[in-house]
Amino acid sequence: MKTVFTLCLLVAALWAKGQNLYIRTFGNQSDKPVIFMHGGPGYNCAGFEATTAQKLADNGFFVIVYDRRGEGRSKDEHAKFTFQESIDDINGIYQKYQLKTATVIGHSFGGIVATQYTIANPGKVKALILVGAPVSLQSSFRNIITKSTALYVANNDSMNLKYMAMLEKMDTASLEYAVYCFGHAMQNRFYSPKKPTEEAQKIYASFKTDTILMKYASKMTQQPTQGFWKNEKYTTLNLTASLSRIQQEGIKIYGLYGKEDGLYSAEQVMMLQQLTGKDNLKYLDNCSHSVFVDQQTEFINAIKLWAGN
Repeated sequence: MKTVFTLCLLVAALWAKGQNLYIRTFGNQSDKPVIFMHGGPGYNCAGFEATTAQKLADNGFFVIVYDRRGEGRSKDEHAKFTFQESIDDINGIYQKYQLKTATVIGHSFGGIVATQYTIANPGKVKALILVGAPVSLQSSFRNIITKSTALYVANNDSMNLKYMAMLEKMDTASLEYAVYCFGHAMQNRFYSPKKPTEEAQKIYASFKTDTILMKYASKMTQQPTQGFWKNEKYTTLNLTASLSRIQQEGIKIYGLYGKEDGLYSAEQVMMLQQLTGKDNLKYLDNCSHSVFVDQQTEFINAIKLWAGN
């Protein structure tokens, strides 16, 4: 039987560089630690926090969620928006909760941050779990354009086909190119499954009743996007070499992806599976970008299998 501590919710603030970093923890601190790194840039952990963190804690994990510096509720007008700043803040979380090692879960852009952290601190990471995370955003942009063009052709949408032609002529390393690609992905509902499971429908409906967290979950800010692009050129990164290096350090890499996630082609996911190994990547039906909601039971079972040992 779970102790009362498993059911408790701890709320904490990490004091770093003179600013508050928003953090919430779930579960018993003596359980196996997992740190969730949210997507973005410019997003926050509210979606995972409201829907999945406690349920994961109920399965025997000490779950830590936080908003990156300058994003969401970690307001900091002096945030630098660099990977090194993110790494320093994560190290501060390790120090605050006296963690020697932890499993890091990186969702979407958070997977890039989690990979950068693991490269910098391999001795502190038990396992790296990528959830709907890009290995190469340039490949994702090509996939978005290909899928969007096919939809526009099928719908005889001449206006959006003109936009596709414009995208083809843009500098693919530019921030504008990335923003327009993501815009078409959202417009075409590439982030949502066509037929969500009954479980997912209930979770989404319940989440909408939490007006406070819902407010944050639907809110993005532009400064982090611009900052990380300017400082790190994150839209041009290819993580293949970094992931191979992590494996050479003896750290297991796992993946959870949805078959209806329009950011990634099946070929992209299979290429990652070749690196992780077949048993270390799950490619899920009726599932898009938010794997932890679209297939929550599958998500939790995978974390139990990969991080519970």
